[in-house]
Amino acid sequence: MTETNQTQTGAARTGGGPLRGVRVIEMAGIGPGPMCAMLLADLGAEVLRVERPGGLNVGIERPLQYDLLRRGRPAITVDLKDPAGVETVLRLVENADALIEGFRPGVMEKIGLGPDVCAARNPRLVYGRMTGWGQDGPLSRAAGHDINYLAVTGILNAIGREDGAPVPPLNIVGDYAGGALYLAVGLLAAIMHARSTGQGQTVDAAIVDGAAHLSTMFHGMVAAGLWQKERGANLLDSGAPFYDVYRCSDGLWVAVGPLEPKFFGQLLSGLDIDPASGVGQDPQDWQTTRERLADRFGTRTRDEWCRQFEDSDACISPILDWEEASDHPHMRARGTFIEVAGVVQPAPAPRFSRTPCATPVPPQPVDTNHDAVLAAWLSLIL
Repeated sequence: MTETNQTQTGAARTGGGPLRGVRVIEMAGIGPGPMCAMLLADLGAEVLRVERPGGLNVGIERPLQYDLLRRGRPAITVDLKDPAGVETVLRLVENADALIEGFRPGVMEKIGLGPDVCAARNPRLVYGRMTGWGQDGPLSRAAGHDINYLAVTGILNAIGREDGAPVPPLNIVGDYAGGALYLAVGLLAAIMHARSTGQGQTVDAAIVDGAAHLSTMFHGMVAAGLWQKERGANLLDSGAPFYDVYRCSDGLWVAVGPLEPKFFGQLLSGLDIDPASGVGQDPQDWQTTRERLADRFGTRTRDEWCRQFEDSDACISPILDWEEASDHPHMRARGTFIEVAGVVQPAPAPRFSRTPCATPVPPQPVDTNHDAVLAAWLSLIL
């Protein structure tokens, strides 16, 4: 058994994760906030989700067992319009390492749970604020969603095909990569600082900031004159025929990505295309190369081509749907997807050799026994 498999198997047996002992209060929200809280819980943090009475009543409604971003942590309801409810959260704050909130700027202050109030109860608290636009600036109080944040950072304009419209890349790039992951990194960095100095701080995680940061490489390429503003005209945006997708004879698709010349040579060899026939990686050859690749891939099924390139470095992969992905041999071997309470879902990531993560518990209903939940989370008797 490989170390990777040992780590994954061990996670199911022992668990814990590297963040065991870290306590986080999650003020219930949607999108990047729950994603960040799930990630921290996956890594072993004790996260307590604080719901409002009646829930959020927003987002895509579904049975609780399928709301996977809620996995791995208990939840309680607290009426934040009631001073007693605010005091309950402040008691939690006294024992927490971090708090996550995703309201518009000023809302938590209005409730009575702003950073200054919480810091007075726990100077070591890291106060994580998750918004789309940030805590200040002309748009800070404006409504928005992933597509809006990507639009103003230049990212959305860069995604799409030549002469086509910009293509929204799901909400993974903004909400989850630019938002949730940057909030998680910010929280962990600030927790490290707090543990060494005793001083907490506020983390202002804005999706526009995180998404813009993700595009750093491309800004350098634009400045160097190596990236054109037009969509579908560059190396990584479907402009290059050797970094694109092709339809096969069965209507399914393969992803093709041999950027390096030696790998591109293996692609041509596997497709039985003569390199001297005007097919190449130079931009002046792109149109001819695209036509030849499209013609060849159209002669066999997706799986036939994948078998053809199985032992090569031509960088050919099948484009799988959600269900196919979880059944792919590599994903099965690594345990990339797991089944929890009958629902197939991604396993915690990344992997840790000494502190493997536990298999997540499924999304939990809101617990009405507040005293028991609070006592367990605070490790005291109320």
